[in-house]
Amino acid sequence: MKSLFDSETHTEILNRINKLSESSQREWGKMEVGQMLRHCQYPLKIALGKHTIKKPNFFMRLLYKGFKKSMYNDKPWKHNLPTAPGFKVEDKRDFKVEKDKLVALVNDFHEERIKKDRDPHPAFGHLTYDQWGQLEYKHLDHHLRQFRI
Repeated sequence: MKSLFDSETHTEILNRINKLSESSQREWGKMEVGQMLRHCQYPLKIALGKHTIKKPNFFMRLLYKGFKKSMYNDKPWKHNLPTAPGFKVEDKRDFKVEKDKLVALVNDFHEERIKKDRDPHPAFGHLTYDQWGQLEYKHLDHHLRQFRI
């Protein structure tokens, strides 16, 4: 599984983000390209300690535990998975602003590749170093594929 901590993968993701344009059209889902760029920032902000979400209730923790491994394995995520409430973006977003913010966060995350220990993920709990890098890559890859990039 690719990891956003890997320099080649980091470059690949940046190149793919830079292929997006304001007119990029999704193949599935409801978000427009600017909304997707904003949405992709939230998991990176959580990993960087710049955003928090409410910890899930007992039932949701069990649900998350059941599909935790799918967050960082080699199998692509299915289309139209439900979006966590705290990550939904429903208002119109400025493409350039959101793209620049996402690129900065991708770079910030990659710069922190030397940081081996992170706080537990609010929904998935403890993740290893490799799992954090894989999770962040997989989420970005999922949404870039959503826009055929």
